[in-house]
Amino acid sequence: MSTKPKVVMTNKILDEPYNWLKERVNLICWEEESQPPHEVIKDWLQDADGLYSTFYPVTKALLEDAKKLKVVSQCAVGYDNIDVNYCTERKIPVCNTPHVVVEATAELTYGLLICAARDIINAVNYVKEGKWIKNFGYPLSHDLHGKTLGIFGMGNVGSALARRANASLMNVIYHNRKPKPDDKSLNAKYVSFDELIETSDYLVILSPLTPETRGKFNYDVFKRMKKTAILINAARGPIVVTEDLYKALLDKEIAFAALDVVDPEPIPHNSPLLSLPNVIITPHIGTATYETRLNMMQLAAENLLDVLNGRKPKYCVNPEVF
Repeated sequence: MSTKPKVVMTNKILDEPYNWLKERVNLICWEEESQPPHEVIKDWLQDADGLYSTFYPVTKALLEDAKKLKVVSQCAVGYDNIDVNYCTERKIPVCNTPHVVVEATAELTYGLLICAARDIINAVNYVKEGKWIKNFGYPLSHDLHGKTLGIFGMGNVGSALARRANASLMNVIYHNRKPKPDDKSLNAKYVSFDELIETSDYLVILSPLTPETRGKFNYDVFKRMKKTAILINAARGPIVVTEDLYKALLDKEIAFAALDVVDPEPIPHNSPLLSLPNVIITPHIGTATYETRLNMMQLAAENLLDVLNGRKPKYCVNPEVF
């Protein structure tokens, strides 16, 4: 009887994919709500064959003693928390879970867009605080139809957002490293970064976090946006310089920000951003639906098991290791 491979899981996942994986491997899991200490995971990895990461920081220091490690499988699309270069040097595949997250993330982004445009959160609080004493008393908000939606990072989620914007009769423009070949089917127009920031009524950030995009949205960029512009970030917090965003909102360089991601995360309870009435922040819940998380968790488990069984995984960010 062969010995099951040892797999370290950085946090407990839903029962169905957890039990599916546990039947097939020797699974060691950190089951507390908190993030596991670096020293604990490092120790567990010393004789492990696989690492199942729930967006845990996977650094060279964490992996350097994991001499048997054959795969890192992440339950997420992004992988900026993983030292992919080091894994590639070690010939360790790094797997992720794209595509299954697209619609849920686009829905959340669209929801933030509507909440920001129509000032829904403040309107709800207006009623709860007993301020609704007459009709037509609440400050006016803004339409979506006829306005320009700018998308920075027109990948799968951006395309899904564009389809939703079309239903709201918005004009869609976008900026990528290069134009998308199918942008006409999305009624979307490729523009320069300068045109994107200067003409968008609503500007949505959906790009990956890379050395080029880190800190891309700073005070100079905000000053060039419309004074009435609304910024939505559903990508990665460090793409926006937090201090500059606060100053731009305070100085009324832009009108509003709706953020599902911030820098740092979680946001400190005393962050100046939280004191502003023209900001709404959700706790990085773009993929946080039961159905999507279930699919992500199962896909991450299958990717991991594929590698351990000598097969190429469905999704791998460094395929050159094979």
